Amino acid sequence: MPNISVFTDITSCEHYLCLYIGDHNAECVHRLDVQGAATGWPVNDNPQGLSVNAAHNVIVTFRTVCKIKEFSSHGVLLRELALPGDFTNPWHTIQTRSGQLIVCDGKIGAPFHGVRMLSDDGHHTLQSHGGKAGPDTGQYKVPTHLSFDDNEFVFVADLYNCRVALLSPTLRYVRHVASRDQLEGSPRSLYFDSERRFLYVAVNAPTDAIWKGRVLVFRV
Repeated sequence: MPNISVFTDITSCEHYLCLYIGDHNAECVHRLDVQGAATGWPVNDNPQGLSVNAAHNVIVTFRTVCKIKEFSSHGVLLRELALPGDFTNPWHTIQTRSGQLIVCDGKIGAPFHGVRMLSDDGHHTLQSHGGKAGPDTGQYKVPTHLSFDDNEFVFVADLYNCRVALLSPTLRYVRHVASRDQLEGSPRSLYFDSERRFLYVAVNAPTDAIWKGRVLVFRV
């Protein structure tokens, strides 16, 4: 295993032949293949969210500089996108098969908390869901992570509302798939297993006054 200073996110290639791990302090992404060989590459900013697109490239989101960078599976920088100026704290990005970028954005005190679909070049907002922070249906309090199913319905981890929302491919609200009572903690990251239709939710939960991580599994 690589020596990771501050872990931020983890993702895998389509067939689980390698893992990609974001390292905040070292400003790099580590790659671990199925044989256990570890390599990595610098990303020259603090990485936050990681995902893999249909072309098997790695999409890295950078919160502090509001950028997205796309790398090949072995770390060649393919492109770098500066997000529109109204983004304040992008956490995670996924890319649809037709090329649109879906980004969750928000932090305490920011005017927008929600999910936006951008054009492939990142310049234009095509759809959005969310707005002012709040607990109501259609609102978020710091959405931190995304996943989607084979039909590109989008799952959203809502950190401080302690729930997971399901949106349509056009970012229309469908329902909540995990509630505060079910999670008993704050969801930090998501993974959807399309074959078994299991949604894995990584949760920070208080146990005896100590916050500990755990993973819950929901059938959706």
